[in-house]
Amino acid sequence: MSAEHPTLPPVRLRADAELARDALAAPLVAHAVRLARWAGPDTRVDAGGELVDEQLPEAVEVLGLGDDEDGEIWAGDAWRLAVDTGLVDVQDGDETEAGDTPGRAAPGENLTLVTGGSPQDVLTLWLDGFDAVFGDAVAPVLDDLDAVVGEDGEIDIESLDWDPEVEADFLEGVLGNLYLLTVSEGGAGEGPVPLPALAASMVVPDDMGEPTDDVLEQVSDAMMRLDEQFRLLETIGLVEYQPVDEALMVEEGEEPAPPVDDEDVTRYGMVRLTSLGLYGVRARMLEAGVDAPAVGDLADKGADALLDGISGYPEAAAREETAGWLAGREPLEAARELLRAARGADAGSPLRRLHCQQTLSLVGAEAEPAVREVLDDAELGGLARVWLAERGAADVPAPPESMIFWLAVDTIAAQLDADGDLEEVQELIEGLTGRHSGFFEAAWRVQHPATAEVLEAIGRLHRDKGVAKEARKAAFKARSRSGA
Repeated sequence: MSAEHPTLPPVRLRADAELARDALAAPLVAHAVRLARWAGPDTRVDAGGELVDEQLPEAVEVLGLGDDEDGEIWAGDAWRLAVDTGLVDVQDGDETEAGDTPGRAAPGENLTLVTGGSPQDVLTLWLDGFDAVFGDAVAPVLDDLDAVVGEDGEIDIESLDWDPEVEADFLEGVLGNLYLLTVSEGGAGEGPVPLPALAASMVVPDDMGEPTDDVLEQVSDAMMRLDEQFRLLETIGLVEYQPVDEALMVEEGEEPAPPVDDEDVTRYGMVRLTSLGLYGVRARMLEAGVDAPAVGDLADKGADALLDGISGYPEAAAREETAGWLAGREPLEAARELLRAARGADAGSPLRRLHCQQTLSLVGAEAEPAVREVLDDAELGGLARVWLAERGAADVPAPPESMIFWLAVDTIAAQLDADGDLEEVQELIEGLTGRHSGFFEAAWRVQHPATAEVLEAIGRLHRDKGVAKEARKAAFKARSRSGA
């Protein structure tokens, strides 16, 4: 009976133009653009495309970071981003007997996109920057560079306790969990998430009760790594991050500096995805093949895609999606298309009909001719009568008894598939079964593909044990009749 639902709840994204403005305002991007405009014939780079040491002080001044002790680090990072995103083009120098001749740099083709491109052009450029910063974030931390540099002057990667795929998968998983917490009903929403909780979500097994000391140590290690990574990702505008309190970062065997407030979880780091971050993480998910819907995705799709697509949406998101879908359509034809899409005997059809009825309520009175056209339809006639009655329409024909019970089974099947509030489902079941005498004697004969499953569910959920027993007997008869 259950239909295929999207893997993730739908996200509400801001308009591309607003996201593009946020992208250009991200500190590292803004610095990269400024350096790209500064780059010219006299800008020298080394063989790797990095600014030579002599150029760094000037780059720092261009960025207005002369008083910042990390100014050269900012300048170097911004320059690398400019190169990685095509804001700057570099030309390698020549190798001579006297040594390498420095290369030169110039503004790249993508610099014109900053002011002359579309919002989507800017966002594509930003996504390239996000990829570059993500790569930096999962790179190994080289505390002792001399220890890992070989005789040839190259870093001996194999000597590091570092697996690039494992590191990337871990950070992808963390961002995925943060995304889910942000978009889920009852999750963090726009609020920040404590870093310990985020680290624990990746380390502590779901079936573990009290974490062991070893697991807690892994959580602590993950927090420290994430602290470094989120500091980097904040520069690209992906997150807003409150770092771990430095007083908590002590060497092994030392005591934290007082005072230590165990109740103040904010001291252990707080992070939230920005609107731009939601866009960026979703883009990576889509690229990886994850079903990560966004409100508005279905606006240009057919009614069948709409009714199936919103089957896993929370109520508010489903209403927003359907309102957007209706906005670009003529009401009467939209109603007819919705009713056509609601037909079917597949597992998802009851929920489609429920969403069709809810969507028709947004169409309003203009849908009435289309609704009256299906009054004699076995699958839609009950739905049509309910819709007309709710609007106080005149001349609504009484339904045949078979249609009453078919609609009851279909309605319960839809609510069970919607994974709604248990108490509300119980009230629906008890209301429908109590409204008709001899309900189960008629219900087990209903020619609906979900009849047996609905009766079994009533047997589980009805709070009157006697009625529940009747439901289970009726379910057995329905199974026997259908040969299931």
